[in-house]
Amino acid sequence: MTVSIITPVYNSLPFIFETINSVVNQTYTDWEMIIVDDFSSDDTFRRVQAYTENETRIKIFKLTKNSGAAVARNYAISRAEGEFIAFIDADDLWLPNKLEKQINYMKYNNYILTHTNYEIINESGDKIGKMIAPNSKLSYNDMLKTNQIGCLTAIYDTKKIGKIYLPDIRKRQDYALWLKILKRIDYAYCLPECLSLYRVRSNSISRNKFKILKYNWLLFYKIENFSVLKSLYFFGWNIINKILRYSRY
Repeated sequence: MTVSIITPVYNSLPFIFETINSVVNQTYTDWEMIIVDDFSSDDTFRRVQAYTENETRIKIFKLTKNSGAAVARNYAISRAEGEFIAFIDADDLWLPNKLEKQINYMKYNNYILTHTNYEIINESGDKIGKMIAPNSKLSYNDMLKTNQIGCLTAIYDTKKIGKIYLPDIRKRQDYALWLKILKRIDYAYCLPECLSLYRVRSNSISRNKFKILKYNWLLFYKIENFSVLKSLYFFGWNIINKILRYSRY
């Protein structure tokens, strides 16, 4: 049962090969990694393309203009041939048994969308003592109040629900994808083990809290098509939950 691993890249030379190696070193070997270069201005595409000459399970494509992670991920999904779709960004890492444990978990329980715990690392790759442990199961309504699914941990089963694509927004498109899937199924289930490492970078868009708030609003108002009042309600819940989450550490 092949897993198609979706990886958008943009000027990612400092981290991309560490990310690739964390995939290559998986104990589960039936996978393909689809890397889509979002028109990088550095040497990412050429260097990764050279690497793929010795690893046929990795395919790399390049967009003709910088279009954002949603477009890059959707292009990769369109080329995916696996039963399962998994996600890892170009600076994150998987532990070696991530795929094996999670695919077995999905197959044994007949789950459609799963995710796991994950740990935060800094730009240098050092752990900072912070682990994210989502609820054991999440419904659409649960997720409207806050996104608990780390993109680097998520896997969904295309044989059961088909290929689901992300809306074209610059940020929070992964959150929108989980909501889109959860409109079709009852729950997303969490395997309560830390199997991935999420890298926080100083120049990441996700570090800018105001941009996060802006895209949360766009998600509810433009993508979910909620009224202003309903958008404000869930926008507020997201702020409250983010404050509560950070206060734990």
